[in-house]
Amino acid sequence: MSQTPRRRTAVSCSLLLVALAPGLAACGAGGHPLAREPGEPAGRITLAGLGGDTRLADPADDLKVTAQGQARITDVTAVDGHGRYVRGRLSADGHTWRSTVPLAARSRYTVDVSTESDDGAPGRKRLTYRTSAAKAKKPMQVELGPDKGTYGVGQPLTVKLSRAVRTQSERAVVERGLKVASTPRVEGAWYWVGDKELHYRPREYWPVGARVRLESRLEGVKVREGVYAGAAKPVELKIGDRIEAVTDAAAHEMTVYRNGEEINTMPVTTGKPGFETRNGKKVVLEKQPLVRMTGASIGVGGTAEDYDLQVSYATRVTWSGEYVHAAPWSVGSQGAANVSHGCTGMSTDDAAWFFETVRQGDIVEVVNSYGEDMAPFGNGFGDWNLSWTKWQEGSALTPGAGNGGSPADANRLRPGI
Repeated sequence: MSQTPRRRTAVSCSLLLVALAPGLAACGAGGHPLAREPGEPAGRITLAGLGGDTRLADPADDLKVTAQGQARITDVTAVDGHGRYVRGRLSADGHTWRSTVPLAARSRYTVDVSTESDDGAPGRKRLTYRTSAAKAKKPMQVELGPDKGTYGVGQPLTVKLSRAVRTQSERAVVERGLKVASTPRVEGAWYWVGDKELHYRPREYWPVGARVRLESRLEGVKVREGVYAGAAKPVELKIGDRIEAVTDAAAHEMTVYRNGEEINTMPVTTGKPGFETRNGKKVVLEKQPLVRMTGASIGVGGTAEDYDLQVSYATRVTWSGEYVHAAPWSVGSQGAANVSHGCTGMSTDDAAWFFETVRQGDIVEVVNSYGEDMAPFGNGFGDWNLSWTKWQEGSALTPGAGNGGSPADANRLRPGI
């Protein structure tokens, strides 16, 4: 019983060794045992699965640190050559530490173990842990998007996988291995669109001028038995001005804003009855100076609604074929009636201006249409039609989960790989 208070004090100080090594004396003044320079552990420290530094461990096994004899473990820091930390859990008696996330294949881990003896003397030992190649025929491919470039404030980040990832635990492994950094910093989260795809967006639109980097640290990481992730090239984006185009289908006009200020209002026509334009926020997908549009593409080929047109200045907002484009044949209806098959039509001059003003990732919103709501996924980027609360529900990690538990465990539960 007399050792319990001393053990708690020793743990709280030793957990600061990694970050506060120069200030160890502050944890214990005078003759306190922790004021001494850490020496060798009083007992033997071993890593399960290795007979020495030259052997390779199976990456499917846990990293297990064991203290024998008089030594008790107070902290473990394990990190691989890519700077990926390993989360883990310390046993109640302080004799065993075990990793709680999958290890990467063909990786070298540096394992720093802090200990104390029965009399409170601190100890420190550094060990090396190497894992063998994965026992898998073909790695799971990881494709990051979009391509490097400048985008609008609504552009989501995307990850596509070659293998299905279905369980929450497997998805958590993937999410922890995807790192998003932005300057300035933003609050954001991942959403699983399907078993093989996930999107990342901030809580609000990206800040104007932001620099964004997406990288995968999943190479060699076990997602589940027999499935290990492959390498992926990082993605770097620059965010341009905040361009938002709002089309009021009832008023037959589009208003365009740059960084919150109105810069143009144009008469338009949207979808007529039976072909109403979708309501909601969409993201510019691509721009094409000339596109051939036919009735067959929307299922009306060979009917009275059939058409075959060469369309100029086409800005695409859904994969099913909704564009903002030049429609010189409907200039008489623009600003007065909705006569299109679902696209937003405008004069050639206005379409040219719009084409030159917007870029991929900019926001195009339709309001007051009788059309259905834009789907969040599957037909372009409707991601912004979900509330932030709903968006977070699509992640396998609850807010703050990546930080590793309670403050008391912060240095024991290291950030995930």
